[in-house]
Amino acid sequence: MTFKMEPTGHLRGGRRLTLRPRQPADAEALFATMADPQAMQWWSRAPFDSVEELRGYFSGDEGSDWRSWTIVHSGGDRAIGFVSAGRKRDGVSEIGYLLARDAYGHGYAREAVALLIDHLFVQGSRRVFADTDPDNVRSIALLTALGFTFEGRLRAEWQTHIGVRDSLIYGLLSEEWPARSQGVWPTR
Repeated sequence: MTFKMEPTGHLRGGRRLTLRPRQPADAEALFATMADPQAMQWWSRAPFDSVEELRGYFSGDEGSDWRSWTIVHSGGDRAIGFVSAGRKRDGVSEIGYLLARDAYGHGYAREAVALLIDHLFVQGSRRVFADTDPDNVRSIALLTALGFTFEGRLRAEWQTHIGVRDSLIYGLLSEEWPARSQGVWPTR
């Protein structure tokens, strides 16, 4: 897969999806998922109570080491999820992602996260990692399918709305990624 970053900040190159800079207005499309206790179970915060609260959360990239992109169908503009990347130190980025519940089961998360990984490695990251709850089976499956390696368990790492939780760390090095980014997409 090759991607193109446009002056607008859009990342194009996925077969079906485009990543564009996340906007507060995306809150309307994603609120149903981000207010759902089941969909937000593994997040480090409780579900959102209002669209206005979520809009405020989506305004938070300014002055941060994190950047977020909304996942949209190519040629469309309605948010079906988002991906985020935070710079932890030179050459090391952490990623996060969320997909709207009605978009589950189509491989969109895999395609969008792969597009983000391509972007991060082209921008100079040598390592990309994600932390996930040990019981978040969908996230673990996604990271594994994309070639991430389980690197360790941080015990009692997060105090969340569901209690104190461990965190699993999955990492991917730039030299481990090229074969996957050359159009070799994992299939469902």
